Amino acid sequence: MKKLNLLTLALVTLLFISCSNDDDGGEDPIPPPPTAVLKVTLNGTEPLDMAYVYEGWIMVNGNPVSTGRFNTTAATTTMDFTVLESDLNAATAFILSIELAQGDDPEPSDTKILSGNFVAGAASLSIGDVLGNFADTANPFSGSFLNKTPSDNTGGVDNNNDQNGVWFIQNPTTPGLINLPTLAAGWKYEGWVDFDGTPLTTGKFTMASGVDSSSPYSGNEMVPPFPGEDFVQNLPNGIDGDTTGKTVIISIEPDFPNDPNEPFFLKPITGMQGPNTLAVTTNINVIISGSALK
Repeated sequence: MKKLNLLTLALVTLLFISCSNDDDGGEDPIPPPPTAVLKVTLNGTEPLDMAYVYEGWIMVNGNPVSTGRFNTTAATTTMDFTVLESDLNAATAFILSIELAQGDDPEPSDTKILSGNFVAGAASLSIGDVLGNFADTANPFSGSFLNKTPSDNTGGVDNNNDQNGVWFIQNPTTPGLINLPTLAAGWKYEGWVDFDGTPLTTGKFTMASGVDSSSPYSGNEMVPPFPGEDFVQNLPNGIDGDTTGKTVIISIEPDFPNDPNEPFFLKPITGMQGPNTLAVTTNINVIISGSALK
């Protein structure tokens, strides 16, 4: 009788161990979903200030899916991004945006710099659809500015320092920026005068008419309702505000708070004090481009 009980106990123990082993490792782990490589080439982009990063996105069923955040080190950059194969197969477009490096939302910002639709697995990326058209031959840009310093003419008395002001006007009632391309949301123009390697802002704006965003160096008197600046006070050490012979720049800036106080690398419009004319000297629609390959 004792032998039978011992045999029964041994069989029960063996059965318990066998079941336990089946529960612990009997089922195969679920394999990760398959991935694929997206190859992106960028031409003409430049490294961003440390406050910003680039981020790629593919549009999947109408929704943006991030392909990764990065910065560039050269004017032409080729990168591989690993994404879900199902997402890449369903992707209809690629978008490159500029994002805040810290505290950024998990959605694309309005500040998009390149985009393109996939056709037969390839997308040709252009800047025009997401920023502005600087290659419009039907309505070409032309520009000029005046040297005036209205903000320090107390009581309407001219201080005879007009060389210290740059205003994007033809006269007090006529804008100096003709056929200024309309920028997409997420971007603003900013004027600059380069004082021998130190660029000082004339303020940000989006249209040829209307006051700009700031007057850090102007006086307190009334000024024309157009973009511009008087360099008559609060100037950095060593700069007297005289714009004679200086380069004037209109850059395109990401519309983020706390923008670095220097021109962004998109500087399509430039000129020089003297002739006081401005022109599109860098066709960003041509030099900023790229491709995305599934």
